Amino acid sequence: MFHALFRLIASQPQMLAEHAEGYADLIAQEVQAASARWKRSLLLGAVGGLSAAVAVLMLGTALMLWAVTPDASMRAAWLLWVVPAVPAVVALGCFSALSSQAKGRGFATLREQLAADAALLREVSAS
Repeated sequence: MFHALFRLIASQPQMLAEHAEGYADLIAQEVQAASARWKRSLLLGAVGGLSAAVAVLMLGTALMLWAVTPDASMRAAWLLWVVPAVPAVVALGCFSALSSQAKGRGFATLREQLAADAALLREVSAS
């Protein structure tokens, strides 16, 4: 396998340089895609966590208001439940999107290309 590679380096260095440039482009694309996935996960986690914290704080406040306010003077008791429900729904949506996000293996295209190149070198060295 290495003999074929050394023979290729000696006979066609420009072809090897073009191939290395293709690998550099492929690595750059894969890193960019992985970075975008990581940023999206971080954003969903942060917004979901912050929304969950706000929902818990609002729910605690609503429970304290409900406990100290007489029923006769409470005009819109439904607001005590709707206000904390809004950030809770946002948090559930963020966590749902985070869990359903593709957990695929990163750099799959790069692995496929490396496997194809290795197979080609094995084929050339076998003949």
